[in-house]
Amino acid sequence: MGKASEVVLALKPVTFRYKNGKKGMPQFGLIAADVANVNPDLVVRDRNGEIYPVRYDAVNAMLLNEFLKAHKKVEEQQAHFSELDFKVATQERLIAQQQEGLKILTAQIKEQAAQIQNVSAQIEMSKRSTQVTVNSL
Repeated sequence: MGKASEVVLALKPVTFRYKNGKKGMPQFGLIAADVANVNPDLVVRDRNGEIYPVRYDAVNAMLLNEFLKAHKKVEEQQAHFSELDFKVATQERLIAQQQEGLKILTAQIKEQAAQIQNVSAQIEMSKRSTQVTVNSL
């Protein structure tokens, strides 16, 4: 059916009551004249060419086709979402690993800064003791 069934998306379902039917019993359907405007092949015409009933069998087949197309699209989207979920989980693991690595690097940098400060202090003490010795001579 391909795109031929897309015409059902233009149909406007209505609620109505038959003039000579059970009072208060709502009916659901389509207005034949409106259906004929959307697709003349979806109505039956009498000998005079007047619009008679809607061909609900054809409308139902078209609805089924549109449902199947939508269902296929949903399945494709679900597969795509599953793929995206996997990628997100992979990226979250990578981010967690990188954050752990940053913590380790930060600790190492702090340790090295402390060691540099100790060495600087020792060099400063060494310079002072050298100056005191030179001044004493």
